[in-house]
Amino acid sequence: MLAKAFSGAVYGVDAYAVEIEVNAGRGDPQTVIVGLPDAAVKESKDRVETALINSGYKPPRGRTTINLAPADVKKEGPSFDLPIALGMLAATDDIPGEPLLNYCVVGELALSGEVRRVRGILPIALNARQEGRKGMIVPVDNAEEAAVVEGLEVYPVRTLREAGDFMAGKIPVAPFQLDVHEVFNSYSAYDDDFADVKGQESAKRALEVAMAGGHNILLLGPPGTGKSMLSRRVPSILPPMSMDESLETTKIHSISGSLPAHQALVARRPFRAPHHTISDAGLLGGGSHPMPGEVSLSHHGVLFLDELPEFHRNVLEVMRQPLEDGFVTISRAAASVTFPSRFMLVAAMNPCPCGFFGDLRRECRCSPLQIQRYRNKISGPLLDRIDIHVEVPAVNYQQLASMEKGEPSEKIRERVIKARQIQQHRFKGVAKVHCNANMRAKDVHKYCRPDPDAENSLKMALSDLNFSARAYDRILKVSRTIADLEGSEQVLLPHVSEAIQYRSLDRQYWV
Repeated sequence: MLAKAFSGAVYGVDAYAVEIEVNAGRGDPQTVIVGLPDAAVKESKDRVETALINSGYKPPRGRTTINLAPADVKKEGPSFDLPIALGMLAATDDIPGEPLLNYCVVGELALSGEVRRVRGILPIALNARQEGRKGMIVPVDNAEEAAVVEGLEVYPVRTLREAGDFMAGKIPVAPFQLDVHEVFNSYSAYDDDFADVKGQESAKRALEVAMAGGHNILLLGPPGTGKSMLSRRVPSILPPMSMDESLETTKIHSISGSLPAHQALVARRPFRAPHHTISDAGLLGGGSHPMPGEVSLSHHGVLFLDELPEFHRNVLEVMRQPLEDGFVTISRAAASVTFPSRFMLVAAMNPCPCGFFGDLRRECRCSPLQIQRYRNKISGPLLDRIDIHVEVPAVNYQQLASMEKGEPSEKIRERVIKARQIQQHRFKGVAKVHCNANMRAKDVHKYCRPDPDAENSLKMALSDLNFSARAYDRILKVSRTIADLEGSEQVLLPHVSEAIQYRSLDRQYWV
């Protein structure tokens, strides 16, 4: 007898429907899976048959053919175990086949019949709603994630037996209920706050400017000055995530398998801090079945690269394209996959190999040649894409011992939000430009015109400091952000002067 079930699979950041046909016929006892299955899908026949037996069912006795359509797209992962098992039960009349057609079924089976969580539930649920399915049968650990999709009933199951009895109408399974907005608000609070940071007012100001305009920033200073501590608090001063941003980010984390069990949404700005030994595939994404890398997992959030010169040169260079374009395209022989990667880069580095160049309290033992080689590990084109360079000096004892709290993240965030609102109003109707950092060359000339005094100061600075053309644009963008923070419609001399100070590596050291 022929039976059908419906499931879904992920390709890139989106999902597509998979129709599972199960035909139980006569012949030698054998189960065959066709439709370009990978090794994990081929192995599912053994998992499914054992799970059926341990759940009290009898698997088909003759030849069983399972087809996964569309047959020209490779199927990967164990998420087809549960729909294949239910299809087998329908093909042998253990459960009625008609109700099964109304649901999208996803889940991995243990040999005991337990249903285990899988990756990519959110994009599959969005596709199921688009395909017009009545509901979705998912593992219990994935219920919250699937229930985010409005207009789709989600039925969580713990075992294959429970799923079979539900399809047969023997037991009721209540749809999982979730208040999306309540969950969104409960996950949106941050644990770290700028109020805990002692001193470093200039670095805090630079981070505020960077977050207000969406600029990339590099923190330069000796070890132990608080570069990592400052960076980890950056998401707390960014504007809150919108629901659309949260869903888009959650899809990426769901696909990668980094979304914790029973967590419905990524409601806080992501903060990713990969180790400097990461490969280019780990940073950008890759694999035979392309998966998102760190630049995509930090989408709508912050990518923090500590000890920037210690990263492999080729890893840093491949990051230039997503910094400019906001997406990563991974090409393979069969097809190419595009992952979004609109993130803010926060990087930190020591001023020299020993870390104490310029420190008034400790002596640097590095030669000028060693310092130059260390800093030249970061290419000029990559450095040009970092809008703000700020020095983070050591904190003195009086500041560390002070009981006075710093300015809390909430107040800084209010100013950042106000500046972002000005930019949203300015760029309304301008495609692909959401903040000052996204401006293209023509937008810079249109929106960042300095007054005569500021223009003369910028001209003198550029001639004396030998900035590149890209650095010139970056200075104007940062000047525009500083003006937005002050509520000024025009870019004035103080705004340009402060922005020039944020190119410290260009001004002093870089060769």
